[in-house]
Amino acid sequence: MNPADVAQSALPMASADVSLIALFWQAHWIVKGVMLGLLGCSVWVWAIAIDKIFLFARTRRAMDRFEQAFWSGQSIEELYRGLSAKPTYSMAALFVAAMREWKRSFESQARSFAGLQMRIEKVMDVSIAREVERLERRLLVLATVGSAGPFVGLFGTVWGIMSSFQSIAASKNTSLAVVAPGIAEALFATAIGLIAAIPATIFYNKFSSEVNRQAQRLEGFADEFSAILSRQIDERA
Repeated sequence: MNPADVAQSALPMASADVSLIALFWQAHWIVKGVMLGLLGCSVWVWAIAIDKIFLFARTRRAMDRFEQAFWSGQSIEELYRGLSAKPTYSMAALFVAAMREWKRSFESQARSFAGLQMRIEKVMDVSIAREVERLERRLLVLATVGSAGPFVGLFGTVWGIMSSFQSIAASKNTSLAVVAPGIAEALFATAIGLIAAIPATIFYNKFSSEVNRQAQRLEGFADEFSAILSRQIDERA
């Protein structure tokens, strides 16, 4: 190739603006929509992650405080009176629900102690399920963004490459100055898809593991408290 031709073909490339903002404004409107959607999903993912981090921290502290009060030797009747007067969640809600069923059964002069034990266990199972549901809320969003984000970015990639080939066909020129903008838009869309998907996947795995740990902790306390109430039922029987 003639050196003059090389210099001529390199001139448009040097003058082309390939900054991220310029790539966004030069992109096709479909690619722009993909980029904006992925950026919105990324912001949503981080908002959910920050909220969950504080939520799990509060829940762990509440469990620690409750277990310290429960095993401190304080009467469970006094503990129940103190907790039932205010809204509770997590392990305290499990304890209050079981004690409420316990007191309701004895106040109604129930004599089916086997049925009482079963009802208390059912109440605690329902409380655990509600707590797990509260902890898992909006985790599906993280899973969806983590799995679908790369494919949405890939859609923007394909569309950008299609635009590049259309530019080649329209200009009948195969120089990089014609192809580069479309390819750059395509890669930019892919990068934004990964920026949204990678944190979403990491946060989803981390929070799912945290939910499992807290659910196991609730189930362990439910078993211990059920054994305590079972002994008291046997004494009254």
